[in-house]
Amino acid sequence: MQNDVVTNGICSTESVNGSRDVWSCKDSDSLSADHLVIMVHGILGSSSDWKFGAEQFVKRLPDKVFVHCSERNMSKLTLDGVDVMGERLVKEVIDVIQEKPNLRKISFVAHSVGGLVARYAIGRLYRPPKEEVKEDTSGNGCKEEPMGTIGGLEAMNFITVASPHLGSRGNKQVPFLFGVTAFEKAASCVIHWIFKRTGRHLFLTDDDEGKPPLLKRMLEDYDEFYFMSALRLFKRRVLYSNVGYDHIVGWRTSSIRRDSELPKWEESFNETYPHIVYEEHCKACDADQYETISTEDDGSSDKLEEELVRGLSRVSWEKIDVSFHSSRLRFAAHSVIQVKDEVMHIDGGDVIQHMIDHFLT
Repeated sequence: MQNDVVTNGICSTESVNGSRDVWSCKDSDSLSADHLVIMVHGILGSSSDWKFGAEQFVKRLPDKVFVHCSERNMSKLTLDGVDVMGERLVKEVIDVIQEKPNLRKISFVAHSVGGLVARYAIGRLYRPPKEEVKEDTSGNGCKEEPMGTIGGLEAMNFITVASPHLGSRGNKQVPFLFGVTAFEKAASCVIHWIFKRTGRHLFLTDDDEGKPPLLKRMLEDYDEFYFMSALRLFKRRVLYSNVGYDHIVGWRTSSIRRDSELPKWEESFNETYPHIVYEEHCKACDADQYETISTEDDGSSDKLEEELVRGLSRVSWEKIDVSFHSSRLRFAAHSVIQVKDEVMHIDGGDVIQHMIDHFLT
């Protein structure tokens, strides 16, 4: 059973199980839209968390995108672990692709822990390039190298919003613990009581059959998991991060930086996007570039966190820093940056606008 809604030329379908698809009601637009945008919510969230964002994407790119807001990991299911959620998301994405044979491209937009779930899922959705080389059609004598795909589709944008890529166990990585070492150590010991398996993954305390923590394993390709090959495949990788007032996810972990790399943003002003205070395009780094960096130089980091920074920095990232310091809703920054409801669109709407304006289609 589905509930179809039409609003200002935008069609949306919400099924009884909570899934939400959004597309243009205009037949010519919907037929030409070949770019699948998968939106993934955060912990204890639901598909409705991305309702505003999904509608804005279709409003601005009606003949380009078909948006699917993920529903397989809603509410308490987000406590089952990043890997379990990732496997569910894989099946969900495959189902959508099979139902829409006209799709050619794919992008992910994920909030909070959903960013880790999406990273896991693309590693399972990755399809290696076919061995045959495409014929040269340009006449310049160069043959086009074959490319891998994500579920058979061309990988375009991989965007995360306030996602804990370095985990939550480091100093100030969970701001509501106030940076107090004793609190942070205690949290890593008891977090599984509240957030279960997902909590273990976030605090890097999981030890499945003697394996390294999952977030560390997600820095490599192994067996049928192509975590880094999949991430590298996307034309753009983008991190939106709160510089402050995000009490759930710290600035450092959401922007994949060391303390010493956090930029000065206080004097920044962007007339078009008032809440975006800093933008940085970081090129991919190889191992040689890290030889002079020591974890002893940064008291907020530890050895495992440094490995995560180095591993994830092997691909390029666009880092977009966001500040709601002047907003009346600043204490809800973790939700405002996603624009979970209509009340928040005045404060966080420019973040969605920036996202769409820089979206490759």
